[in-house]
Amino acid sequence: MERFALTETCALVVQEGDLTQSATDAIVNAANERMLGGGGVDGAIHRAAGRELAEACRRVAEVRPDVRCPTGEARITPGFRLRARHVIHTVGPVYRSAEKSAPLLRSAYRSSLELAVENGLASIAFPAISCGVYGYPLEEAAPLSLETCREHAGPLKEIRFVLFGRPTYRVWCDAAEELL
Repeated sequence: MERFALTETCALVVQEGDLTQSATDAIVNAANERMLGGGGVDGAIHRAAGRELAEACRRVAEVRPDVRCPTGEARITPGFRLRARHVIHTVGPVYRSAEKSAPLLRSAYRSSLELAVENGLASIAFPAISCGVYGYPLEEAAPLSLETCREHAGPLKEIRFVLFGRPTYRVWCDAAEELL
């Protein structure tokens, strides 16, 4: 685990581990637009939170058929059986190119942070949004995520990245050392 000063009032923590075990005010779910669970971190969060999470997600109004959370936006639900009190669901882009995908990935991080601030939260934990089956290159996603977090940390006290696997962890640590 590595700690960095993200802003004057907000710490950045980068760690390898299981996001579902994070004891922050909120964890961020790299969700799909339906918000009804899936593979990767999305499936792990739904399993750990219990069926109440899927029920809460079903209650989120659809903005169009089968879309509760469009790409780049975020929604919040309770955390149910998780250690985190809330789950912030965001949808990152399927990677196409840096110019097409970067604005949507920035928006996913920014929307999640804004929702945390609106709800008076002090801490939030992120996965590597879009870096799994959505194919976003780690070396592009890490600095983009950290820059967005620094720009939109607001009054948050801690922003944590809980990353699956040593290679992903190293890329985020290297990006933090370079940027901060």
